[in-house]
Amino acid sequence: MTAVRKRRHQQALMVSLPPPLIPAAEFRHGNQLPASMLATSPDIGNLSDLEKLSILGHGSGGIVYKVSHRHTSSVFALKVLNTSAIPHHEEEILKRVNSPFIVQCHAVLYKDDDLCFVMEHMEMGSLHDVLLANRVLMEVVVAGVARCVLHGLQYLHGMQIVHGDIKPSNLLVNAKGDVKIADFGVSKVVGGNAMDDVSDICMGTCAYMSPERFDPERWGGGEGGDGFAGDVWSLGVVVLECLVGHYPLIGTEETPDWAALMLAICFKERPEMPDAASFEFCDFVGSSLPMRIPEQLRTHSQCRYMLAFMILCE
Repeated sequence: MTAVRKRRHQQALMVSLPPPLIPAAEFRHGNQLPASMLATSPDIGNLSDLEKLSILGHGSGGIVYKVSHRHTSSVFALKVLNTSAIPHHEEEILKRVNSPFIVQCHAVLYKDDDLCFVMEHMEMGSLHDVLLANRVLMEVVVAGVARCVLHGLQYLHGMQIVHGDIKPSNLLVNAKGDVKIADFGVSKVVGGNAMDDVSDICMGTCAYMSPERFDPERWGGGEGGDGFAGDVWSLGVVVLECLVGHYPLIGTEETPDWAALMLAICFKERPEMPDAASFEFCDFVGSSLPMRIPEQLRTHSQCRYMLAFMILCE
């Protein structure tokens, strides 16, 4: 079995997305680090150093621009947030993290009531954009994406940081195919043996929440839960979505409202795996999304991250 995994990892290094849909994107795979590690940040001391080129995206909390550095012509993403609408942890976390699997923050600037993050520009957009263009991804591509995100989570969790909102739109892809974790708006730093504020870690996107984030007391997140396993649960949902081409925990005919998502996540059995999925894929998803029985989940939630990482990277 190990030999099969090694062959698949080697094959995955050469896999690319269909050229007509995403011409420049080749996802990186295996345990290979991105070809270029973190770039040296130019001296960005003021917003006037940046020229707005276009809008990359926007939401309720702010807007993201594509910008160019006037002196070097380097391109960045400028994330502008109103200080009254953002959790205070994001700035702290972005200043701390430094990993090739995390979208790099080059500078933090302030203007009136706005907090501005000068971020690494990820040319291919998000994994959500990739899925819209391609519908489904081949398993070797999905495995490479999952491996990159798990390396990022391993780094974050080692820094005692819980991301709290792993989903396709928060996983960004650059032209080299590097997949990196972004958006720390609901992230938390774990202090000692307890979460600074366990209730806040239940923020995020409902569709990708683990059972213990929906109901910490019932599903094992309240007693001894550290929040880390919930990130891997979210990744398990993302991985399965990439392979089946739609959100996998409810039927395509169901309305994904809060009640339907809560029932699907907390009370339904683990979703069926695609017929063509390999044993390794099913094993990974099975470790990421354990059965929703409270006693089992309390056990699994403590080791889900370790199991999933070992299965994928052995």
